[in-house]
Amino acid sequence: MSSLIVPPILTSPRDDAIKLHGWGCDTAVVIDILAHRDAIQRALIQQDYRAMYSEDLCKRLSSELSGKLEMAVLLWMHDPAGRDAVVMRNSLTTGSLKAATEVICSRTPSQIQLIRQHYHSKFGVHLEDDIKRHTSGDHEKLLLAYVSPPWNEGLEVDRQMVENDAKALYKAGEKRLGTDERTFIRIFCERSRAHLAYVAPVYHSMHGNSLKKVVKKETSGNFEYGLLTILKCSENPAKYFAKNDEKPDSTSQVLHNAMKGLGTDDTTLVRVIVTRTEIDMQYIKAEYSKKYKKTLTDAVHSETSGNYRTFLLSLLGPKY
Repeated sequence: MSSLIVPPILTSPRDDAIKLHGWGCDTAVVIDILAHRDAIQRALIQQDYRAMYSEDLCKRLSSELSGKLEMAVLLWMHDPAGRDAVVMRNSLTTGSLKAATEVICSRTPSQIQLIRQHYHSKFGVHLEDDIKRHTSGDHEKLLLAYVSPPWNEGLEVDRQMVENDAKALYKAGEKRLGTDERTFIRIFCERSRAHLAYVAPVYHSMHGNSLKKVVKKETSGNFEYGLLTILKCSENPAKYFAKNDEKPDSTSQVLHNAMKGLGTDDTTLVRVIVTRTEIDMQYIKAEYSKKYKKTLTDAVHSETSGNYRTFLLSLLGPKY
């Protein structure tokens, strides 16, 4: 469930665009409007702004805002595919590869196609080329296989193929000395989510072990993280993002880690809040409170400041 609060009576996108054009240095106007508009409304505001002023609203925001607030607002202004492209580009080019791995391996084939188009349009480079440039080894092979056609998004499940894949994964991992990573990549990337959702329980039934545990034992690093993300999203993508309690992958755990210790990992904090606000932030807030005996709102309030804090808290909505 979304945490976004949209006013019951909205001004028109054109009126919002006019207010944003005349806002000057009053960031309160920006927050009051943009933090309370959904993705469609934000797109219409940008469209009307461009039509009236022959100027890109995001470029205007970038010139007027700065620091963490600029980072958060600009990411918020993108549609989901564009936002994913920005997150992946930043992740790949800065060497912090976990975010790119999560985005790629948690998206459906149709979402991946849109992301690839946005990526090339925004950055003038193909996503595959950046993956080759900034990753390596089995991690690179996994990401390249996952973003490349052919994709399978069907709901049909062939029981015999499921059993064959369970046997193949056993032979590629537990049964042998060393790991046949190519088999894991082939099955995890070429099969549909519906198919993989059946492979895990069949594997356990046939071989007496959890496929997740096998992945953790046989692989490591970002390659392991990518495989686990694919597997968990095949079982229940909503649970993966909102309520998964297996460390370190739960979103509440990611948020907690971003704010604990000295300093705050604002890049991660912004990424999670902005990308999940319109999807399942209410569930994430409930999970956070349950796990840490403290509301996410209170945690964000104590670890941020100024207009940046105001913007994030606006996206989070009510404390409970």
